[in-house]
Amino acid sequence: MAIITSVRGYTPVFGENCFLAETAVVVGEVSMGDECTVWFNGIVRGDVHSITIGNKTNIQDGAIIHCTYQKAKTVIGNNVSIAHNAIVHGCTIEDNVLIGMGAIVMDHALVKKGSVIAAGAIILPGTVVEENSIYAGVPAKKVKDTGPEMHEVIERTANNYPMYASWYEKNGA
Repeated sequence: MAIITSVRGYTPVFGENCFLAETAVVVGEVSMGDECTVWFNGIVRGDVHSITIGNKTNIQDGAIIHCTYQKAKTVIGNNVSIAHNAIVHGCTIEDNVLIGMGAIVMDHALVKKGSVIAAGAIILPGTVVEENSIYAGVPAKKVKDTGPEMHEVIERTANNYPMYASWYEKNGA
């Protein structure tokens, strides 16, 4: 069973039809929209500041969502996919974004809608990722614009995770 813990008087709040894998951890001042999923070893730790997550966002295996005490809350929009082992820390992620495997998005960064952060990329503190663009590298830089094909991948990924969650729920998890 997932770990859901209150901290400093804050208890996580969940929308409808959310799925938490049995080793997921959600702590403190966290507000999650409808149809969100947090997968195995995913951590959403709102102990030092708030974390707000929109609808149909998936936090995949080993991903960490955190913030900075009294300085940087985390805000994540709708239809966001945060891939395996990514770190999203004290930043804002707008709607319809894909954060690749092992990517890091640091404090006060802004990832605008329709964008992709490539696997392994590091978005430095304060970076503004342009709308509908792909950023890659260390430190990450814009490599190209997203097109209709990439927008379809972003949408399909966000839609698939609630479906995957239903497989576990049917097995009594």
